[in-house]
Amino acid sequence: MNKKKEKRHLSYEKQKRLYGYGFLSLWLIGTLVFFIIPVAGSLIYSFQDVTPGAGGVWVGLKNYSAALNKDPYFRTYLTDEIAEMLRNTPIILIFSLFSAVLINQKFKGRTFVRAVFFLPVIVASGPVYAVITGDMNVSGAEGADQFSTVFETDMVTDLLEFTGIYGLSQTLTETIKHTIDGIFAIVWHSGIQILIFLAALQNIPPSAREAAELEGATAWEYFWKITFPYVSPMILANLVFTVIDSFTDSGNKVMERIISMQSDWKYGLAAAMVWTYFGIVILMVGLVFLILGKHVYYEVD
Repeated sequence: MNKKKEKRHLSYEKQKRLYGYGFLSLWLIGTLVFFIIPVAGSLIYSFQDVTPGAGGVWVGLKNYSAALNKDPYFRTYLTDEIAEMLRNTPIILIFSLFSAVLINQKFKGRTFVRAVFFLPVIVASGPVYAVITGDMNVSGAEGADQFSTVFETDMVTDLLEFTGIYGLSQTLTETIKHTIDGIFAIVWHSGIQILIFLAALQNIPPSAREAAELEGATAWEYFWKITFPYVSPMILANLVFTVIDSFTDSGNKVMERIISMQSDWKYGLAAAMVWTYFGIVILMVGLVFLILGKHVYYEVD
């Protein structure tokens, strides 16, 4: 009888809470089994000399020291990837915001143009991107190299000569080639950011534009005084996303080095590299929030 009374007195809010806990428990179990336990295991491995089938021997910070001081490639790759991230992130953000402002205008074929900008997100899987950029080191590498000849130096030289430009030095030709590659990479990695900026632009209240027009604001003034403050939270979000995306890119040399160590059964060293890299990513994201978080405009109702 008491149990029946308890069931009868179970309020609707408590029932909803129990249902919520029930659905959430599936996510918690999955996170624990497939994320937290492997992450904790990799952290333990980073302090051990792991031998397949025989467990690990505690070595302290030896793996971290080896990764930063003895490995001939890791520190160089790490510096190169950080420098590339610092160079590409502002360009990607500026290009994404500029593109979002353009395709937010009303014109014929706007839906098609939006689809073209977002297309790389749909097909930007690791193998597809590797084939397009010629960065394929698995079976099929020969086909990838043939497919990506448009980005090779000889092809760039032929295109320049076709347009009437002759006798350029190898250094200048290589610079033009890398510039073309850079433009391609920036466009390829801007799809998500453009979509986020586009959503932010469409959330700007029409009353703000009407007020600006009544005040006689120019398009330039409207952008800096209305558009930019409204999209500033998304600038911060896109900045964080772009930083993380650059560190997890399929062509990232640091990740390739880590995978190579793992393939050579050097699990402890690979784990130390992963956690070193992870620490730098967290540091970069923290600096982004610390520097730019105070300058973000949040509308308060």
